[in-house]
Amino acid sequence: MEGDSASLKPQTGVVTRSYRRLCQLYQKLLDNSTPYAIGRWVSTVLLGMLYLARVLYLQGWYIVTYALGIYHLNLFIAFLTPKIDPAMHDELEDGPELPTKMNEEFRPFIRRLPEFKFWYSATKAIVIALVCTFFDAFNIPVFWPILVMYFITLFCITMKRQIKHMIKYRYIPFTHGKPRYRGQEDTGTRVG
Repeated sequence: MEGDSASLKPQTGVVTRSYRRLCQLYQKLLDNSTPYAIGRWVSTVLLGMLYLARVLYLQGWYIVTYALGIYHLNLFIAFLTPKIDPAMHDELEDGPELPTKMNEEFRPFIRRLPEFKFWYSATKAIVIALVCTFFDAFNIPVFWPILVMYFITLFCITMKRQIKHMIKYRYIPFTHGKPRYRGQEDTGTRVG
């Protein structure tokens, strides 16, 4: 018995080292892809189109598609929401908050779900859904138009609530470019 456990130790070490090395390579790939947001999202959209083409071709897996849509909606809402929710902050009254008046100091918008984590979670979800299409156990027969209508209704209600929240607390989750401030411009006249 003692000889058997001793012979398993080196193999376990090899498996652990190989797994650790594989995890490091995967993390390096993720780290290297971080600056390429457009490329990452294009690849995710292409992967999503591959998934949709498979679902449409096979005419099934509508429950998996519905679950994927709900998950992506939840990710999108977290992406649009500030890290520190102003609605909750009114009750707590401590820590930084978004400015609510014109004369208050500008504070940058910090998301609850950063863009990279949003992309990573969305891509993982599509891959998992794609893998689910290879198993008939996940192909539950449903009347898919009801799922589509329910998803559209849920999307509209959720986005309406999110937009009202954005208007009420005056924040815009999307920014483009460097902010420009109006000030006194140099007219070119010299004093002296």
